[in-house]
Amino acid sequence: MPASLSRYSRQHAITERMKCAAIAFLALVLPAFAQVSPECEPCHASIWRAYQRSGMARSFVRASRTGIPQGVYDHPASQSRFTMLSREGVPYQRRDLLDGLGPSARIQPESGMEKRIDYVLGSGNHSRAFLSRTKQNTLIELPLAIYAENGVTLALNPGYDRVDHEGFRRTITYDCMFCHNAYPRIPAANEQSFAEPIYLGDLPEGIDCARCHGSGAEHIRLARRPHPDLTSLRAAILNPARLTPDRQMEVCMQCHLETTSFPLPNALQRYERPAFSYSPSEPLSNFLVFFDHAPEAGRGDKFEFVSAAYRLRKSQCFLRSEGKLTCTTCHNPHEPAAGPDYKTGRDYNAICVKCHPNLSTSGPRASVRGSQAGAHPDGRNCVGCHMPRRRTEDVIHAAVADHWIQRKLPLGDALAPLAERRDNYRGKVVPYYPATLSADSAANSLLLAVAQVIQQSNLSEGITQLRAALARTPNARAEYYLELAEAFQNDKRPGEALLYYREAVRRNPGLLFGWQKLAAALRRAGRPEESLAALRKAAQINPQSSFTWREQGLALQAVGKPREAVAALQKAISIDPDMSEAWNNLGAIRSQSGEPAEAQKAFEEALRIQPDLADAHANLATLFSLNNSLPAAREHFKRALELRPADAPTRYGYAMALGRSHLVDEARQQLEVSLRDDPGFGDSHQLLADLLAAQGQTQAALVHYREAVRLMPDSQSAHLGLASALLESGDRAAAVIHLQKAAAGPDQTLRDQAAAMLRQLQR
Repeated sequence: MPASLSRYSRQHAITERMKCAAIAFLALVLPAFAQVSPECEPCHASIWRAYQRSGMARSFVRASRTGIPQGVYDHPASQSRFTMLSREGVPYQRRDLLDGLGPSARIQPESGMEKRIDYVLGSGNHSRAFLSRTKQNTLIELPLAIYAENGVTLALNPGYDRVDHEGFRRTITYDCMFCHNAYPRIPAANEQSFAEPIYLGDLPEGIDCARCHGSGAEHIRLARRPHPDLTSLRAAILNPARLTPDRQMEVCMQCHLETTSFPLPNALQRYERPAFSYSPSEPLSNFLVFFDHAPEAGRGDKFEFVSAAYRLRKSQCFLRSEGKLTCTTCHNPHEPAAGPDYKTGRDYNAICVKCHPNLSTSGPRASVRGSQAGAHPDGRNCVGCHMPRRRTEDVIHAAVADHWIQRKLPLGDALAPLAERRDNYRGKVVPYYPATLSADSAANSLLLAVAQVIQQSNLSEGITQLRAALARTPNARAEYYLELAEAFQNDKRPGEALLYYREAVRRNPGLLFGWQKLAAALRRAGRPEESLAALRKAAQINPQSSFTWREQGLALQAVGKPREAVAALQKAISIDPDMSEAWNNLGAIRSQSGEPAEAQKAFEEALRIQPDLADAHANLATLFSLNNSLPAAREHFKRALELRPADAPTRYGYAMALGRSHLVDEARQQLEVSLRDDPGFGDSHQLLADLLAAQGQTQAALVHYREAVRLMPDSQSAHLGLASALLESGDRAAAVIHLQKAAAGPDQTLRDQAAAMLRQLQR
């Protein structure tokens, strides 16, 4: 490209290439014709036919109705190879783990996992993701997607470009389905908050007419009558054009307003509303309340994929239009806006000129106040300069038009490659839409407090707010108590969490998630019998919840019933064979029960399902270590620590394995790192003291023995080790005190050792 071309010209050329690539992409992967709302066609044929080619109509489709490209994508961070393939005409996505990367990479045997592709999510204007339907009638998003940029490009979905990612476990929630499809059928029991997203029967394909016009049942009934009354006919359907400008925008903003896709939260659905109960005939705030970063957070210029409404609402064009500028000023929702019928910049420029008549799209350079040279450039493409395409921070393989209409282009290359953003926001969460939440509304006060804690953005302050709001609202719903319990749990205050878990299920005994969380909290608090009682309540509500059965297995193990625990975990796995945590728990029980071969199979299955499950790597490493297979143990210890570097117990286990293999210096190094990460981990202090004592470094050992005893006052072995070091240093009186404590402990072997040393001292 000639160096003399302006920055706008270069960007415009890139944009045109992207459009051509998108057209080729669409021709390959889109269904020939969508079939959304066929009942509307007889009376609205031309509108209906145009709408079938729109992005909304093509937002969700069965895989059998569209082309699925094949190919291979290697992901170095997770050492994975993802493959799109077809078997007997059925598309699949597969993941294999690799030994190394590049042309010489070798697939690790028996590491593969694949899922059938049942649905395709996304219009294809920018990208398409692939979904698989499980035996539980949930939907999971598969890791690999295709992007329109540069033709058909294989790359990972947002959030996957990391060492640890969700693999084949990312659930399509009701929130996802709300904006990517027409309303599906779901079980009545799953309409309550926190319910598992279950989908019944055949799923609809594409956003239907009802999403903007409301239910058309009565409208259609009247239309089919002979000589229908036109007034009644029009009154029976919502025409958004007859709404106020704010309400017109809300019809679009139900899906096209997102303040951020990163943890904040962006929006909260009111707890009294079922997932698919919103109608465009009502104010959006009856259903959703939107939140944003605090102004002082410095994130006002964030640019994300679903940013159109959020950015437009910042524009002076929007703010000064007094409601005249809405989404439909430029976009006809009944027509395609991309693909083979992509509107050129000139179409939009004509709209700009309606408010800026002095900036002719074809005339000479016009004078504009504030222009650097006193004159505006030839106004042939307003959007190219004032609404340029930019790469988004959350979907880094896509670029979209920036709807914040600004006088100047943003600095830098707007289409330059980006890395996925990682930083989590910590700060106040403020209302965005509505801009203020009525202080006299208890529900609004509670919801604003929940927004602070639900994704831990403003945890400490939010806990105070939520507790105070609940104190003022005696009839508050159970969900608010559950959110406060979760906040206390995240704030490492389990005692207070238990109080609010109990109150949540007291207020709503049918709240399955409440019983499950209460049971888990009771087990962690060392009260497994009470946990089992809560799990029985959960099983009565839904006997087919794999979470309930897995938690029951953990509680049964805690009360000393390993056989029953195994049966419960096997039940969880029978319901959800891809529950990697249950396989890991099963392996741990098998290992403790003296079944190393069965334990190894369970750990390996957990890692086949979830290769980045650090607990399973650590458990398998420990198993190999006990079987004197140090090379295999070392491999899994290292992987576990790559995934969770500050995991003191795993480093301790690695040090134990190294010590058993007489690699004392390496063991000591691991223990020192362990204590740097967690100075309060007593086992590491004791083992490091043992190593130091064995090397004759008695004074250094004494420091760690004393810390081990302080942290673990009931540890016989720590008292025994400290006594031995004290004797070595000549402090017999202090040694006797610790020998007496060791001799009074529960372990017979250690009692005998301590008693023998005491007798020796008395001679």
